[in-house]
Amino acid sequence: MPVPSWLQPMLRQAWWSTPLRADAALAASILGVVYLLMLIAPPGWGVGSGWYAAFLAAVGLIPVVFRRIYLWPMGVLCAIMTLGSAAEETSWASLGYAVLVLAYTFAAYESWGRAVVGSLLLWVPALISLIIADQRGYLDAHGGEQVITVAAGLMINGVSAVVIFLIGRTVRARREVAQALKDRAAAAEAGQQAHAEQAVAEERRRIARELHDVVAHHVSVISVMATGARRVLKHDYDAAEQALSTIEQTSRTTLRELRRLLFLLRIEAETESELTPQPGMDGIRTLVDQVREAGLPAHLRISGEPYPLDPGVSLTAYRIVQEALTNALKHAGGQATAEVRMGFSAAEFTIEIFDTGNGPATTSTPGHGLLGMRERVAVYGGTLRTGPRPGGGFRVYAKIPVESTPAEVEAVA
Repeated sequence: MPVPSWLQPMLRQAWWSTPLRADAALAASILGVVYLLMLIAPPGWGVGSGWYAAFLAAVGLIPVVFRRIYLWPMGVLCAIMTLGSAAEETSWASLGYAVLVLAYTFAAYESWGRAVVGSLLLWVPALISLIIADQRGYLDAHGGEQVITVAAGLMINGVSAVVIFLIGRTVRARREVAQALKDRAAAAEAGQQAHAEQAVAEERRRIARELHDVVAHHVSVISVMATGARRVLKHDYDAAEQALSTIEQTSRTTLRELRRLLFLLRIEAETESELTPQPGMDGIRTLVDQVREAGLPAHLRISGEPYPLDPGVSLTAYRIVQEALTNALKHAGGQATAEVRMGFSAAEFTIEIFDTGNGPATTSTPGHGLLGMRERVAVYGGTLRTGPRPGGGFRVYAKIPVESTPAEVEAVA
């Protein structure tokens, strides 16, 4: 009968919840039964009487108390006490119960081979002590008749050994089956949860793609309407005002869609480092200085007239320089130098990082850093080339197209 759910917390907190306390309670219960038999049993039953027999009965149950903590030492102790009981006529009334409990423990908690060895450790001394007791006449009653024959004792002990062993193995098998079912249920639950999380992630990616298309459409509308408003602002004020009103409404809609998109893409637990401002072009010079201080001579060269880049392009440039210089520190060698070159032109922004060292091993596969560079550059329609230099070392070259500024658009118009 299963234990009710409301009763399980009480049982877990009960005083008998630990193995030692539970086994101590079991030993105390057996000792109480033995003491009761000492009081009411006739002399022919062989349970003994007097304070010495009561003391031996208590000592004989020590292996029961510590059976699940020190099983094998308690098994040896029980075997020694069983053999010692045959050396005196005074009966160890509780020793038979201890043998039964420990035999069950070996069968229920040990593997097949160890359970067999443990059972033999207990039952062989019991059979030997029975034979010795018969030879010394300890089995004779006061009237001269034998209380039990050796053959009957051997048969009872043999049947008891087999029955106790089968009961213990059955309990162990049921426990293993229950644990296997529990593990399978936990694995199934984990798999179901992972499947659900994957489905949620896929649905969020699908919604994010749809929101991206919506945002891109609204931004395109804003760009077109802003260009038209600028062109007709001096000639048709009403048309310009209507265009600006459309831009206002569209920008608000775009802002709402962007908030939804960011909500879908936000990580559940953002660390403090993720909340700090993202680095950009201003941090590249700091990167070069840090690499120089780390022991790799590095220099920064800029060609063309620098102009402000989009924040995403600036972050991409920073990450490329960071990854390339990190790889140079790892693989370039002690006598190598590194150089970072940035070029600004009207049509594109270029960045090149190379070193004069050994470079990574030719057999190594591209790491996640190079793949991340390629993905970042591809987002902005650029190209990335990486590989060894003809004169030695390794080279990373990225080219990102630059969108036309408003002044350039007006000049073209």
